[in-house]
Amino acid sequence: MTFSIIPAIDIKGGNCVRLQQGEFSKETIFSDLPEQIAEKWVSQGANKIHIVDLDGASSGRQKNETVIKKILRKFGDKVSFQVGGGIRDLDSIEKILDQGASFVVMGTAAVKNPGLLKDACAAFLGHIIVAIDAKNGKVATDGWSKTSSHSVIDLAKKYEDDGVEAILYTDINRDGMLSGINISSTVKLAQTVNIPIIASGGISGINDLKNLLKEESEGVKGVILGRALYEGKIDFQQAKKLVDQQE
Repeated sequence: MTFSIIPAIDIKGGNCVRLQQGEFSKETIFSDLPEQIAEKWVSQGANKIHIVDLDGASSGRQKNETVIKKILRKFGDKVSFQVGGGIRDLDSIEKILDQGASFVVMGTAAVKNPGLLKDACAAFLGHIIVAIDAKNGKVATDGWSKTSSHSVIDLAKKYEDDGVEAILYTDINRDGMLSGINISSTVKLAQTVNIPIIASGGISGINDLKNLLKEESEGVKGVILGRALYEGKIDFQQAKKLVDQQE
């Protein structure tokens, strides 16, 4: 797996938004047409795009299915999509994959229903990514509104045994804050398991990306770009060029 720069499309109420630290009250709407945003990243050469149904993540049931389905149908054969938010059963996973997603991202369901994750990995081997969203070293669930007693490292090891394809690691305290990625925690996690880690939360500029790229050999294999992209702190094509030069 080569290093991937993955633009995020977070959907709430049908709009493309960014939150700060997962707080629904701290929302910035960047577009009321997520489909156009997807088209933008596809046209700029993205090979992976990360879609989250934020309403689904907090409610436990997919809420923006229509717009996500439209994006997958239109661009699913051009780029690899990873889709998460409110996915709580095998039927939902199968449906999203059938619509054109390459990966399904499980978060809350993986923590609360470990049997489901194991079944999902067995049924859809190579297509399951688990999101570990951390707040002060503990794993958060339910759209980041609740904190569990699980430690990040212990869960990651368990997920590796279950057969997940990759782990998406987010430091919630930094997410949407443009305060810099938590590289030390990300690298520590990558060194603990033998599956790819995708970093997320707090990317503030091109220097963060350069620092992450230095850790590719440790197992950090990608990064989700959100607010930094949408506010012009990082130019996608410049970032892509940086990664291409590294390979």
